[in-house]
Amino acid sequence: MATTMLHKHRVSVLFSFGRSLFVRLNVLQGEFGLHQKCSGYSRPINTLSASEAIAEIKNMPDESRPMPAKKPISKAMKAYLLQAKNYDEFMKKQNTEFQIGRRHLANIMSMDADTMSQEDIDQAIEFLFPSGLYEPRARPMMKSPELIFPPKKAAEFDESGRPYHSLFYTMNPNFYGLLQDAVTEYIGLNKEEDNMIRKRISFSSDMKIILSGSDWLSQEKLSNLLIEQIDDAQYEQFKNVMLRLAEHPLSNKVKDFIMKYRYSLVNEAALAEIPKPSYEKDGRAYVTFKGARRKNAYADVTVHMPGTGKFLINDCDIEYFQDIQSREQITFPLIFTALLGKVDVTATAIQGGTTGQSGAVRYGLAMALRSFVDDKMVERMRLAGLLQVDWRTRERKKPGQPGARRKPTWKAR
Repeated sequence: MATTMLHKHRVSVLFSFGRSLFVRLNVLQGEFGLHQKCSGYSRPINTLSASEAIAEIKNMPDESRPMPAKKPISKAMKAYLLQAKNYDEFMKKQNTEFQIGRRHLANIMSMDADTMSQEDIDQAIEFLFPSGLYEPRARPMMKSPELIFPPKKAAEFDESGRPYHSLFYTMNPNFYGLLQDAVTEYIGLNKEEDNMIRKRISFSSDMKIILSGSDWLSQEKLSNLLIEQIDDAQYEQFKNVMLRLAEHPLSNKVKDFIMKYRYSLVNEAALAEIPKPSYEKDGRAYVTFKGARRKNAYADVTVHMPGTGKFLINDCDIEYFQDIQSREQITFPLIFTALLGKVDVTATAIQGGTTGQSGAVRYGLAMALRSFVDDKMVERMRLAGLLQVDWRTRERKKPGQPGARRKPTWKAR
């Protein structure tokens, strides 16, 4: 009985397989036009068995093997692919011109074009084409085309309409690709963590990334970076995933990946370590800041606290600066921090003129006062520009004209 049932089951399976194979051969015959007149076949397709038909198709040469006809491309698809192709050609041309211009600029400045950075290019352009225009975008510049022209998405699918990206149908392939990369990094950190636990290696605080002093990119900046529109829910999802990755005990190993989507909150002056006050024999605290500069002037400033508001600049009092503007320059940091009359200031200024020396003393005084105020006041000083070096200098005279901006009088006759 059991043998009979098994035999019937085998027969039904073979019948189903043969029926599906026959249907498949009929489909092939309809799609590829397989008939007795097709080249490459020894006998008509209807007279071949299933195994013989499959063997015939496999043994056919590539040039005689029938291929499905290509579907016609729509006008919209042609326009899309043409636009993407034109953009790629335009950027390629702009990159070529930029590389040629950088080599010419390097030859003029006697520099190596291969090691010439963007900062070197900006300094060379500023030297060769000095401009006092207030708006930076109106000044001469030479930057990489990727920094000037807004990025555009490349062609996302081929002529047949098949998308290149595996996440194309999510409508935000770059965004979900970013989340997928973050999860991949997290899984890799978990494997390293398991290996360290297995080998009984202790964890240290240096293995975890420090996020202080930076913040995540805003929703708008993230959208521009990914070249996709990100809504509020997706932005929150992005922050949650990245925060979980940053809280991993070994997150410092993927620091480059995390910091790619963060920006610095403070500049180098604010990030500099604030020195702790030293103490004299009488118990007064003092801080010295050396190397403050403005134009060609340099100054060393020492602040004593508590004090009576005494100024000593090059062995003179505040009347060392005769004009009121210079005096207001050096007293502004004290007024801003409400320490006027509570500290004593000793400064030594060299080189430069009155404006340069007063600006150098002001910057050195502001940097020294950081040790006597709280963090909130330091941030307010940074926002007010007290902790930023003033790099402005006198604009040089141009050849062919009397001064930096002055030009000869034009006469019609």
